[in-house]
Amino acid sequence: MEQLISGYFAAGIGAGIVTIGAGLGIGKIAAMAMDGTARQPEAAGDIRTSMIIAAALIEGISLFGQVVCILLALK
Repeated sequence: MEQLISGYFAAGIGAGIVTIGAGLGIGKIAAMAMDGTARQPEAAGDIRTSMIIAAALIEGISLFGQVVCILLALK
């Protein structure tokens, strides 16, 4: 029973770390995209497209990490 509780705890901590990392990564991407758009407004469309693709990749990785944590907790 103690192992089950510690597994849930570890999965919760892991999912939290993954979520915090993804939030920080997407925040940094958005900040750099705004900076780039401010410096070169004519490239705003290309910057926005690159930002959306990078944010989607980060969200995919974080979703994968959270699923792994849940699967480890249920094992």
